[in-house]
Amino acid sequence: MIGIISAMQEEMQALLNQLKNITTVNKGMRNYYSGMLYDKEVVLVFSRWGKVASAATTTQLINDFNPSEIIFTGVAGAITPNLAIGDIVIGNQLYQHDLDARPFYNQFEVPILKKLFFKTRDSSKLMKATKAFINDYNTFINTEDSINFNIKIPKVVFGDIASGDQFISSLEKIKELNKTLPTVTCVEMEGASVAQVCYEYNIPFFIIRIISDKANDNAHID
Repeated sequence: MIGIISAMQEEMQALLNQLKNITTVNKGMRNYYSGMLYDKEVVLVFSRWGKVASAATTTQLINDFNPSEIIFTGVAGAITPNLAIGDIVIGNQLYQHDLDARPFYNQFEVPILKKLFFKTRDSSKLMKATKAFINDYNTFINTEDSINFNIKIPKVVFGDIASGDQFISSLEKIKELNKTLPTVTCVEMEGASVAQVCYEYNIPFFIIRIISDKANDNAHID
């Protein structure tokens, strides 16, 4: 069984619309939707926003459904100039940009585990699937919509992602992240906490994020 998590219902609704033979279980104020998705046994769940919510959801998912792997999907804010709205980031290393236990640990280092980041497993299948989607982009996305949103043909990158319990919407914060975490391509609020739980339970973890904004002063509008 594959576990698929998103922070918001809107981020997963297309998958939920295709889910067959649905069984719903409510635990911890969350609905876990089990069923068949394109001939694969899956469980879908909305984690809610933030690291605590996503970690709690992931722990429940692992303990109750015993997934063979977990994929986190959703949107993120770009902090590098080469990414545009609509581009796709497949995660490599996941950092918690708001974690700072100095002087006991280095900045971003997870206490006890002594890890600065959590690395995803082999994401080649996710990359292949994403490229297949891009090749057939206009089959799935209405041409008029893509023109209106100025997302004609998105690109996919394999890059690092940073998570934190804050919505990034200022150029000053972007500059700070660029300096302290120079390999990070985008920011969001859940991925690294899900990755940590998966690491501790030895569950393969993957993440795919669509760029929804530039994490700058216009982020809330984008």
